[in-house]
Amino acid sequence: MIGLNESIVEDAALTWFGELGYAVGHWPHLAPGEPAAERDSFGEVVLVGRLRGALRRLNPAIPEEAREDALRKVLRMGTPSLTQTNRAFHRMLRDGVPVEYPRPDGSIAGDHVRLVDFGDVRANDWLAVNQFTVIEGPHNRRPDIVVFVNGLPLGLIELKNAADEDATIWSAYAQLQTYKAEMPSLLHYNAALVVSDGLQARMGSVTANQEWFKVWRTIDGEGDAPKTALELDVLVRGVFEPQRFLDLLQHFIVFEEDPDSGALHKIIAGYHQFHAVNAAVEETVRASGMRG
Repeated sequence: MIGLNESIVEDAALTWFGELGYAVGHWPHLAPGEPAAERDSFGEVVLVGRLRGALRRLNPAIPEEAREDALRKVLRMGTPSLTQTNRAFHRMLRDGVPVEYPRPDGSIAGDHVRLVDFGDVRANDWLAVNQFTVIEGPHNRRPDIVVFVNGLPLGLIELKNAADEDATIWSAYAQLQTYKAEMPSLLHYNAALVVSDGLQARMGSVTANQEWFKVWRTIDGEGDAPKTALELDVLVRGVFEPQRFLDLLQHFIVFEEDPDSGALHKIIAGYHQFHAVNAAVEETVRASGMRG
């Protein structure tokens, strides 16, 4: 563990994202006011230019006015409940943003503007950024790594404070709870939260308590990673590889309401569920093809 400090782990994680095909950004060079800035202020959590470009690219048949309407709906997601907002956004992410626009004959068309292309990884814009400063009200926070797809902050990785010898991955988990309280706008769009100290790593949702932050033990589902492998390396490559991440977003995240308390819980499938379901689907397709 000597020398495995937070900045080294952060740099390593950014390298892994780069190897997966993500562009890598170092936010001090991309901050508002800098030549390469992608935000007008630290209060913005969506990279609007990237999102607008994706909406145009993925929805060429939908009029620009309707695409702009979809963009406004995404940017104005806030409700009094973080969890309810997160659920509403996840529905948009999975199913598209509902819009209406006039047809040439005067009738009104109902349609959906796609935020991501689940069928073509390369049609999407992939970016991992470190030290993404967000200012919300009086609070100034800087998550370690934020993962963007088409300008949407879908992943967040928080590393333990390396200056604190007593810190564990649960110190990073505690920091996530602070983010939920002090900058909920960033988490409106979040799909997956990760905590790590460089060796251990766990993933959970915006509603998950410590018990439901789970390890991800395999990269490709062909077998568990060696025990000598860094859990964060396995998790980044196993979850955030673009095709797998799209699959997770589309099929393996659900919201359930507790029948007793009425509390809303966001549930992300574990690695074993993810790979078992996909293996079963592949086998079904293969068998169907053989019969055909």
